[in-house]
Amino acid sequence: MSIESHLAELERRHAALDGEIRREAASPAIDSLKIAELKRRKLVLKDEISRLRHDEETLH
Repeated sequence: MSIESHLAELERRHAALDGEIRREAASPAIDSLKIAELKRRKLVLKDEISRLRHDEETLH
């Protein structure tokens, strides 16, 4: 898998988590622990995206 396609997949997953967080937050039965876990997973993806972009810039 190329860096570009890997980045695209990570960004897709990041956006999907963002949507899931919004849906959970809008739910009448808000599950704070679930939202916190989704946010943690989203942050992990963001960090990996940033690291890959930095690595890609370093190569060019």
